[in-house]
Amino acid sequence: MRLEDLNWFDVQGYLEQDDRLMLVLGACEQHAYLSLLTDVRIPLALGDAASQKSGVLLAPPLNFGASPYFLDYPGTISLRVSTLNAVVGDLVDSVYRHGFRKLLFLNGHGGNQGVRELLSEKANQLAGLRISWYAWFDSHSVQAILEKHEIKGYHASWFEAFPFNQVGELPDRSKTPPYVPGLLSAAQAREVYGDGSLGGDYRPDPALLDEIFLAAVADILQLLRFEEESGPSREGS
Repeated sequence: MRLEDLNWFDVQGYLEQDDRLMLVLGACEQHAYLSLLTDVRIPLALGDAASQKSGVLLAPPLNFGASPYFLDYPGTISLRVSTLNAVVGDLVDSVYRHGFRKLLFLNGHGGNQGVRELLSEKANQLAGLRISWYAWFDSHSVQAILEKHEIKGYHASWFEAFPFNQVGELPDRSKTPPYVPGLLSAAQAREVYGDGSLGGDYRPDPALLDEIFLAAVADILQLLRFEEESGPSREGS
């Protein structure tokens, strides 16, 4: 269930039965040959799948995150960290006011990790609020799959090349991860990363992506059940 498909009467009725809500955080940034909204589309697809199985409501995604290091790639739109924190804080305040008390943030972008400190503060400030966090790309379940297959997942590589992210032809080759001499400016990042991929194969193994997707959905369902059945707040992988 997506919030966008309901009216306010529907939401009021939902809140009479359930106070759980999933919120998607992503980014609009370069992903080489993949969609600029890759970091939104993946957690949104995971959220949709989990919602279909659990009935938990899914809020519209935040399409922009903190991506200053990719600003020399056309199409990247970045928020300041302070802006991102302010927006996420307003989102939490809004849904808390309506009666949502168990929030699960599905994050698709590494640059948004700093928001977790703000969310911890919100959980301590607002009575009865529980907040969980799940980032599919570094979850224990997904990392275990990578280790099992002895493969690495890089930014803008096969690892994120789900069918819904493929907006152009993918090269039929592998890229050697470039040498990164410390922290990079946006201009340096463009020079070092070239096409934007950080390395590895461009084309995915569909079966491997399916395995990763199903593992991530299972993680999310576990977090949602935890929130439904128990009391204390918990953060996901």
